[in-house]
Amino acid sequence: MQRIGVLTSGGDASGMNSCIRAVVRKAIYHGLEIIGINRGYSGFVDADMGPMNLGSVADIIGRGGTILHTARSKRFQTKEGRALAFENVQRFGVQGLVVIGGDGSFTGANLFQQEYGIPVIGVPGTIDNDIAGTDYTIGFDTAVNNVVEAINKIRDTATSHERTFVIEVMGRNSGNIALAAGLAGGAESILIPEIPFNVEDICKKLLSGIKRGKLHSVILVAEGAASGIEIGQRIKDFTGFDTKVTILGHLQRGGSPSAFDRILAARLGAKAVELLMAGETNKMVGMKAGEIVASDLSEVIGKASPINKEMYELAKILSI
Repeated sequence: MQRIGVLTSGGDASGMNSCIRAVVRKAIYHGLEIIGINRGYSGFVDADMGPMNLGSVADIIGRGGTILHTARSKRFQTKEGRALAFENVQRFGVQGLVVIGGDGSFTGANLFQQEYGIPVIGVPGTIDNDIAGTDYTIGFDTAVNNVVEAINKIRDTATSHERTFVIEVMGRNSGNIALAAGLAGGAESILIPEIPFNVEDICKKLLSGIKRGKLHSVILVAEGAASGIEIGQRIKDFTGFDTKVTILGHLQRGGSPSAFDRILAARLGAKAVELLMAGETNKMVGMKAGEIVASDLSEVIGKASPINKEMYELAKILSI
């Protein structure tokens, strides 16, 4: 192994730059050459790539997003597109690949390896924290902190105006962001796709709170569970409360990564390089119980990590 490539694919996640930095500098430390592939698999197909050095990753550890950019590539999903990518692999002498992304990115990496035999290591980078084989994905902690900061600000207004606020957060089909941010932010109710809920029960809880003197409430809704606008309207119709809705959207993605995400990304990126050097392939690096581990890509692709039901029950108890 003399030259490896690195790319970021799928949705951006704060901490990806820290991971790129770790991959580049770990590789160079061990005498390897490193090729940065721009715009994910799109750059792979279009030969939008080039050598990186120590200076290429200077001062990026605290920046959100990804300096390699990211894009979805329909061409790479075709055999013809992957054949072009392999031609570029040969042209640039890439002998191993680090893919930073989510489930779709790993699916593409796994297929490419099976077709052309290029060793690949996946690094989980997604704010949704929905990848099996790891307790945390790069970007999740930062996204949760972004949501908690928003909850704190919205609660100030909710308190001042004695209103109920519904906040819709991202996560695709996963409720991990909503659950973690809801517990940390003291949300009165947390609606996630993994656990059934009844809006009337939520409304009755709000009415009960009013009777005991509660003047405001914050309801957190994961986008995969329901529409925040729809939930807000149903609460208003049932209770008559002045209910406002905030959809945080992509505000959750960006910003300087948290210390946790920076450290996680650095450890995972460095481990990915070590695995390639050791001749491993079709693996994903992750964190389990604080330790960096490797799982077969076949064991994590298409398999979401389960929601923490104990944490969900705790959030319900504490929001009474």
